[in-house]
Amino acid sequence: MPKESFLVNRIKSVGFAFKGALLLVRTESSIKIQVFITLVMTAAGFYFEISNTEWILQILAIGLVLGIEGLNTAIEKIADFVQPEYDEKIGFIKDISAGAVMLVSIAASIIGLIIYVPKLF
Repeated sequence: MPKESFLVNRIKSVGFAFKGALLLVRTESSIKIQVFITLVMTAAGFYFEISNTEWILQILAIGLVLGIEGLNTAIEKIADFVQPEYDEKIGFIKDISAGAVMLVSIAASIIGLIIYVPKLF
């Protein structure tokens, strides 16, 4: 069987990643809420005409929250697959993963406050 080219492998990888992102948005309620917030904050950015630096910070914050939420979901799915029954150690792992989402969400919220509070008052 001939080996596929580097370009073909990269295109397939992007396809798998796109499929994963769509699955995440379709199946996880928490990410749906975060995507909604992303759309609201993007609209706010255009409305308030935030600076390039503010856009960079906002995009990084949004990307970090969505990315960590994706990792959290993956960890939870793996944990549930490995141990379908309640297990204290699995619960500990899932709690830590959820805590990571909370930490980046707090940081993203603070970034949003720093950007938008001065524009509101």
